[in-house]
Amino acid sequence: MSKSIQSLKKDISTLRTGRANTNMLDTIKVDVYGQLMPIDQLATVSVPEARLISIQVWDKANVNIIESSIQKSELGINPQIDGQIIRLRIPDLTEERRKELIKVLKNMGEKGKIAVRNIRREANEELKKKLKDKVISEDQNKNFEKNIQKITDNSIDNIDKILIDKEKEISQI
Repeated sequence: MSKSIQSLKKDISTLRTGRANTNMLDTIKVDVYGQLMPIDQLATVSVPEARLISIQVWDKANVNIIESSIQKSELGINPQIDGQIIRLRIPDLTEERRKELIKVLKNMGEKGKIAVRNIRREANEELKKKLKDKVISEDQNKNFEKNIQKITDNSIDNIDKILIDKEKEISQI
């Protein structure tokens, strides 16, 4: 369940909040050298200012390919090329875009909760199997089910807190 939460945190970090963040580029893959590669394997990505991402491309031949991949992405940012450096200015979020991002965020959160519940279901099925095979007793089964439910509830509460924090960050002007 903690891996599901870590995965959710990683996914949420790619959402644009009006502040520059190198994680925003994690989901963008560039088709170079016959395979899809993340930008951070083709360039040095940094945040020199609060609203600017700087991408220092190592191979000049990849500059236009990276630029087109960024334009095709869901970021909604137009890159500016200066030699082998690509600059991404992060514009202020409109109210409409904020609402869209909050919907996407809630959708991600729901997927995270579903993943946690699936893990709970799998653990409970494993318990039933062990009970049937008489590896554990009825009392142990009940205790394990209570513990699994407690861990599930804590994980879902943790996801809710993460979502609330990110929603506040998106809503800030």
